[in-house]
Amino acid sequence: MIEVADGVLVATSRVMSTTSTVLCRDGEALLIDPAWMPDELDALADELDARGIRAIGGFATHAHHDHLLWHPRFGSAPRWASRATAALARDERDALVAALGAEFPEPLVELMGAVEEVDAALPPASIPRGFAPELVVHDGHAPGHTAVWLPEQRVLIAGDMLSDLELPLPFNPDDLPSYLAALDLLAPYVARADVVIPGHGTPGSDAVERLDADRRYLDDVVGGRVPSDPRLANPGMPDEYAHLKAMVADAGS
Repeated sequence: MIEVADGVLVATSRVMSTTSTVLCRDGEALLIDPAWMPDELDALADELDARGIRAIGGFATHAHHDHLLWHPRFGSAPRWASRATAALARDERDALVAALGAEFPEPLVELMGAVEEVDAALPPASIPRGFAPELVVHDGHAPGHTAVWLPEQRVLIAGDMLSDLELPLPFNPDDLPSYLAALDLLAPYVARADVVIPGHGTPGSDAVERLDADRRYLDDVVGGRVPSDPRLANPGMPDEYAHLKAMVADAGS
């Protein structure tokens, strides 16, 4: 784990550069999207033990299989998510489990998606001292997708948005207007952020530039122009570009 701000630690998976964020102080931690391969979850548990850190809460930013995970050694702390995320984790569990793959260990499968809904704010008992996380709930990328703003640390944990590696990924049943509205909702936090942590990618101090790049890309696709975004060269992104073009075409037909 690397420390990107006071008490904010980030680990990055070898798969899709998926990030795990740990907010810790005085031996207590809130784990956000711990991910994602079994040996990486083992290693995260090892590191928490080595640092004398105990999980007092968890939070899932959205209901995709790589963001709903947990490890038995993290303990039985309550795990939270937005109302829509919690509903999807329950109602689409079979598909989410299938996305993990047949070889995923059963103890981790059993823990996946065991989140409780939280309406507006995390319970104080799940928050380490020195943090005051604000939940920014929207429907960009996934229903109930949630960014986490840390005002004292000036850190924006963006979920699967504002990535330096991935293009914007509006998915059904979300539509493009939902994603654009989410970027507008995030803009005031982006303007204040010293650090942005994407769900996939690299933590950085360039939140404003990332938001601008996402808007330019979406504007180009909607306007029928070929984007010049360098992220198009990254694995999987040409397919996502084609998906978005089809979504825009369907909306206009």
